[in-house]
Amino acid sequence: MGSKSSHSKPKLFTLSIISFFIVFVYLSISHSPKRHETIIHTLHNQKQPTEIFPRHVTRPSWYKYLENETKNTKFKIGLVNLHGTNVEVKDLHDEAELVNVHFRRVNQSVTWKDLFPEWIDENVPQKSSQCPEIPMPELDEYADLDVVLARVPCANATNVFRLQVNLVVANLLVKNGWGFRDISREMYVVFVGPCSPMLEIFRCDDQIWYEGNAWIYKPDLRRLKQKVLLPVGTCQLASPFAESGQEEWRKYTSSDSNKKPREAYVTVLHSSESYVCGAIALAQSIILSNSTKDLILLVDNSISHESLNALKLAGWKIKVIERIRNPHAKRGTYNEWNYSKLRIWQLVEYDKLIFVDSDFLFFKNIDPFFMFPQLSAAGNCRHVFNSGIMIIEPSECTFKTLMEKTLTIVSYNGGDQGFLNEVFSWWHRWPAKLNYLKNFQTDERRKYEYPEDAYAMHYLGLKPWMCYKDYDCNWDVLEYRDFPNDRIHAKWWQVYDLMPKELQKFCYLTPDMDTRIRLERQEAKAANFSDGHWKIQVKDPRRLSDSDI
Repeated sequence: MGSKSSHSKPKLFTLSIISFFIVFVYLSISHSPKRHETIIHTLHNQKQPTEIFPRHVTRPSWYKYLENETKNTKFKIGLVNLHGTNVEVKDLHDEAELVNVHFRRVNQSVTWKDLFPEWIDENVPQKSSQCPEIPMPELDEYADLDVVLARVPCANATNVFRLQVNLVVANLLVKNGWGFRDISREMYVVFVGPCSPMLEIFRCDDQIWYEGNAWIYKPDLRRLKQKVLLPVGTCQLASPFAESGQEEWRKYTSSDSNKKPREAYVTVLHSSESYVCGAIALAQSIILSNSTKDLILLVDNSISHESLNALKLAGWKIKVIERIRNPHAKRGTYNEWNYSKLRIWQLVEYDKLIFVDSDFLFFKNIDPFFMFPQLSAAGNCRHVFNSGIMIIEPSECTFKTLMEKTLTIVSYNGGDQGFLNEVFSWWHRWPAKLNYLKNFQTDERRKYEYPEDAYAMHYLGLKPWMCYKDYDCNWDVLEYRDFPNDRIHAKWWQVYDLMPKELQKFCYLTPDMDTRIRLERQEAKAANFSDGHWKIQVKDPRRLSDSDI
């Protein structure tokens, strides 16, 4: 018994010490709120271990692409037209610095017709007051952006707010990438939403990524700066001559200002040889103007070997193409194959091309107009341009885009002009003297006058080589009596007379053409047209017979 009692006393002592320590700790905790909170906080964290790590953010695919492309992990992003839900940026507040770009929305009373009037007075000084205002942001407030993120309105091609958003983005990119002084860094723009940006401003060549409803562009800032320096519409001439000078303007025309631009005139012949003579005369007039540019002719297999040799002799470099059918044209109609003109965008060995229809004649050198961007042209009517002469920038991806759009866009006039105006609704106005339409119906007082300083004439109606040299046979046809002008007719024949003899034969009248003219002269005589051209004794050596009507 004694032995057992001696062993129990130490155990009791030990238990007493342990109990005392526990009571001491408890009392210490209960009287130390800070420590209590720390321990409770620690225990709370232990119950929710996921909060120990940074919150996982699902970054958009376009953001991941830009991180990889630029090797940056955080961007300052300007948000354009993304107010409201901001679904596209809801997960980026911890990843990037987001800045809402503020600008006053264009007045709803401004219409496309206001920006693209049918006619302007080209002889008065160009002033900004001639164009309606399209407000831009205060660019200096957004001068350190890395990326612009924008939502393009889903609207028709002539929606003014759609244009405004695209121009706001373009100005921000130029300001941040160039600073209106010199190129300093690359800029990126991300377009989000169901609708893509305007092809007229953001070239498909500059698109570097696409997924779902997001497009990334790395714009050529030289080209883009040229765009933002142009008027907002054709309410002003797109003339750089008075504003910044030709050399200042030209440096914006390519990505390498030290590289001599590759430029050429181009026309297209397809489906028949009826315009071979016109193409020969056009080439001769361009050469007579002392142009330094290449002459490119696209032809399909309807042009004979003999005609091809003559066209080469006239100055054209020949390229054979497959013609393109207008999917909305009826079989056998005049416009069935007129989308063949779209092939000019495939001439990617050139930086710029001035396309010219084969019924044109040059009176002056127009080489300086190569400094303008795509798409520049002269007005036609309403708010549209005439596609008889226009400047384009070849691009295989633009060609593919145009081909895709031919399936869904129906030309307003059934031809290429109506289609191109739907695609390039934002265009730049050239002087009317660059594409003087041989159409004098607009002013009866000056019905048959034309400006002596015209650069080129567009021979509408019956073509000179389809008439006699003696006078313009449009006089003899009631439906064409808006087109005749004997002085302009004679100008075409002056070029003909300067052609080599071996080329002149390609402008001879065919028996069918001669018969048509004879019948029209007979009808004019029967109608007793007051101009009396049907009375003129024809001495044209190309005429197959000299018998009187």
